[in-house]
Amino acid sequence: MVESSCLLSMAASPTSLTGGEKKHWWLTNKKMVERYVRDAKMLIATEEQRETVAALRLLEAALAISPRMELALELKARCLLSLRRFKEVADMLQDYIPSLKMSSDEESLTGSSDSSSTHSSTQLSRERLKLLSGNGDSLGQNEPAFKCFSVSDLKKKVTTGLCKNVNKEGQWRYLVLGQACCHLGLMEDAMVLLQTGKRIATAAFRRESICWSDDSFSFNRSPLSSEASINNLQPSTPPKAESESISQLLSHIKLLIRRKTAAMAALDAGLYSEAIRHFSKIVDGRRGAPQGFLAECFVHRATAYQSAGRISDAIADCNRTLALNPSCIRALTVRAALFETIRCLPDSLHDLEHLKLLYNSILRDRKLPGPVWKRQNIQYREIPGKLCSLAAKIQQLKQRVAAGETGNVDYYALIGLRRGCSRSELGRAHLLLTLRHKPDKSSSFIDRCEFADDGDIDSIRDRAKMSALLLYRLIQKGYTSVMGTILEDEAKAAMQVQQAQEQSSTRIESIPEAILDGNHRTENNAAITSVFQGVFCRDLSVVGTLLSQAGFSRPMAVKYEALSC
Repeated sequence: MVESSCLLSMAASPTSLTGGEKKHWWLTNKKMVERYVRDAKMLIATEEQRETVAALRLLEAALAISPRMELALELKARCLLSLRRFKEVADMLQDYIPSLKMSSDEESLTGSSDSSSTHSSTQLSRERLKLLSGNGDSLGQNEPAFKCFSVSDLKKKVTTGLCKNVNKEGQWRYLVLGQACCHLGLMEDAMVLLQTGKRIATAAFRRESICWSDDSFSFNRSPLSSEASINNLQPSTPPKAESESISQLLSHIKLLIRRKTAAMAALDAGLYSEAIRHFSKIVDGRRGAPQGFLAECFVHRATAYQSAGRISDAIADCNRTLALNPSCIRALTVRAALFETIRCLPDSLHDLEHLKLLYNSILRDRKLPGPVWKRQNIQYREIPGKLCSLAAKIQQLKQRVAAGETGNVDYYALIGLRRGCSRSELGRAHLLLTLRHKPDKSSSFIDRCEFADDGDIDSIRDRAKMSALLLYRLIQKGYTSVMGTILEDEAKAAMQVQQAQEQSSTRIESIPEAILDGNHRTENNAAITSVFQGVFCRDLSVVGTLLSQAGFSRPMAVKYEALSC
């Protein structure tokens, strides 16, 4: 009713707009904005998604009238965060992202980003200079120019000004943006932002509590807890539950960063099994990790698998990375190199062509793919040189394909076996690869992934299943090829043994008869010699018997007679 009467009075005035009427119009808009914000806070207090969407619409209408209203900005950011629209939160508060600030200070890719960052930094510096807010408008005309004041009143004014300055600087920006960056995979930025927000909130609470009495410390100071807090149009401090959730989120972020740092250190030191173990703890952990962070861990683990000689596992990790982020330049580069290593030239050529399209789109748009705050592993000035080397590589692979090298795939390297392996070794390796890269289990990593946008889950699952199915077919084809090679080697070995036996029997049949006669004579001589030895031994036994029968007192003639007999 007040707004309608004000608008009718403005429309009914026949005179032109004077200074008082302009002020009256401004007051009307201010009341409208205050009403929008008050209604939005009441809708947010219900904690329902439909009401939050309605509150977001009211806040956008309020910001259309007053774009710099701090409370409307805070409530809008919190609404977007509760609706899991993290990308919009990052786009809204991208000037506060630490990595983006560092990159803009070192080098800027576009002129618009330079102007926006310069304007925001200038605005922040101006706001930091205003410690005390001007209260001249609220003072009456009849008040004296000089009045007495106490030290306690001055302390209250100073602390109030400091608290307002903290709110202007945006203590809520650090907390809300830190949570959004965590869900977007910017873990280092999220850690810095959440720590800064907690530090600023603690300092603001300490400064604000100086002027409180003992009865002022109550639970009613948490926002959206009572009608007074709803009617209050000042920026609020984070509630206790939110601070506890932020502390838990910060501890989880630190754990993930420590594991990733240890894995990267092991990878740089050449300890590939150790790096694989640390990355596996991240991607196979009980608590999920953000989509962007998991994509980085998968591509780094693929590099470790590649260095360790596990080609199939490396290709599988590249497939998972590209399912989460189809425009990942590093994953496409690594997978193309892996396919070239096993001489699977058509697949390698396909990935290189995809890379070429990405480079051409970057040069056409004059910016890297994705939003400004997205972390990239390549800089814009490196694109022309990489595009030239990529074109030369594509031409070389096309020449090799034209020469007929498409069917000479190194399946031993794909499965991870040496040439000349046994059938049992092949069966064991094939069983492990089949269990690890089964298409039914290809999308199991999606259950441990926290997505920034729930609408992309179906497309991610489809890409993961398709790439896993292609890898599984390649492994089965490699198993068939290697098994055929092993069977051929075994057949050749059996034929060689049979030929050797036949040759030995042929040699025995072709021995001359003279050699056999000589061997027969030698056997006869050996038999005669044995006969003579037997006769001699028999005579000796007879002599011994006669000597035992004859006594030593008998004459020798008898003995000789006996011998003659």
